[in-house]
Amino acid sequence: MHELMAEQDHGITTTTTATVAEELRLLWTMATPITAMNCVVYLRAMISVVCLGRLGPLELAGGALSVGFTNITGYSVLSGLASGLEPLCSQAYGSRNWDLISLSLQRTILLLLMTSLPISFLWLNLGPILVFLGQDPAITASATSYCLYSLSDLLTNSFLLPLRVFLRSQGITKPMAACSAAAVVLHIPLASSLLFVLRLGVPGVSLAAALTNLNMVLFLLVYLRISGACQLTWRGWSRAALVNLSPLLRLAFPSCFGVCLEWWWYEIMIVLAGYLPNPTAAVGATSILIQTTSLMYTVPMALAACVSTRVGNELGAGRPARARVSAMVALGCALVIGAVNVVWTVAFRDMWTRLFTEDSAVAGLVAAAMPLIGLCELGNCPQTTGCGVLRGTARPVIGARINLLSFYLVGTPVAVGLAFGLGIGFGGLWYGLLTAQMVCVVSVLLVVLARTDWEGEALRARKLTGGDMNVVEEDKKGLLALSVVGELKMF
Repeated sequence: MHELMAEQDHGITTTTTATVAEELRLLWTMATPITAMNCVVYLRAMISVVCLGRLGPLELAGGALSVGFTNITGYSVLSGLASGLEPLCSQAYGSRNWDLISLSLQRTILLLLMTSLPISFLWLNLGPILVFLGQDPAITASATSYCLYSLSDLLTNSFLLPLRVFLRSQGITKPMAACSAAAVVLHIPLASSLLFVLRLGVPGVSLAAALTNLNMVLFLLVYLRISGACQLTWRGWSRAALVNLSPLLRLAFPSCFGVCLEWWWYEIMIVLAGYLPNPTAAVGATSILIQTTSLMYTVPMALAACVSTRVGNELGAGRPARARVSAMVALGCALVIGAVNVVWTVAFRDMWTRLFTEDSAVAGLVAAAMPLIGLCELGNCPQTTGCGVLRGTARPVIGARINLLSFYLVGTPVAVGLAFGLGIGFGGLWYGLLTAQMVCVVSVLLVVLARTDWEGEALRARKLTGGDMNVVEEDKKGLLALSVVGELKMF
């Protein structure tokens, strides 16, 4: 085994340019559709914020507060748990363990459904919780209305999030982008009808978002049914999914912890903004800035997802040297993307702000903070991509520890100290984010570049997925081509 790995490393050393070019092609073949999907999903969220802004500053602030609460208590938890599926599916696909992929998907769906029950209870009690925290009563009433109409989205995301990981681990990315785009195209008339025709106000915005996510799930299921793209990797519902949950849980819980720590920090910013002078303007501006970071996050998030798949596939197939190249190429791309984000947030900050609001108080806060947001993304892009590498190597615990250090032991004291202690106010919150991102990116890069034993990770992947013993007879008959043919049918 070690001799084979040494030969692979030597081959990569002597064909560096060709290998990097090939990896760039493979990476962006996957990442381009995922980026497109992330953008259209972002567009759906942006439409919701724009609709709230057009209703008025109170509705914008209430909707933003509700989005923050649902993200902290719900979506971040489900998304984090679903990310635990990434190393299992990607490494199992590399080692051709089709049964493990199917069972892992089922186990993750069941885990998310069970988790949604206590989350629903929290959402039903949003009003008393926000009042207890001292939030403005008028903003709280608007937030409560938005949250109640989002309850069905928990059920939808329990299927949507694992399904995306399941498909991406097999390189089926174009159909995901197409299905998401179709759902978002329908979202525009749907939101307009609920908001301006039926005049449902804040509940209409929430309901439109939930129905759009449901459409995404339905479109994906129709595609899978018609194309037969996953005949190898979907073995049907099985009682075996109810047992042997420990490998998934060991990955899902730390993955959830790591995702939540970072995601929560952004949403806590909205809560902290509610305690600043003129909370309506501060909360509204924070919502717009978080939507802006979400837009910039679409590309590094796609890179992180795809490098997680590439690294997992290569490790599962016993090619650690190629997994290392995948990681290095993705990190290089992330640095370039971060630099682009710095430029546009400075050059177009006023134009961008006017897309969301005409309120002068909100617009002034947003425009002043935009350059800081750009600098944050200079660190966030490689940091996010590096966390994707950690997921691909099935090391989510390390990412969770880094996020805890960066955002809570460093970023939070800086943000609170500057915003409230030194009286800097709104800008102090974003200086805190900048500090957290710098610490986070340095820590992640140190682990990925200097503390990763790629040969050891390949051996761990072999143990996790069962190794070569799980190569099934169907693969010998050439049925692996079904997944490729199924994807081509979509177009």
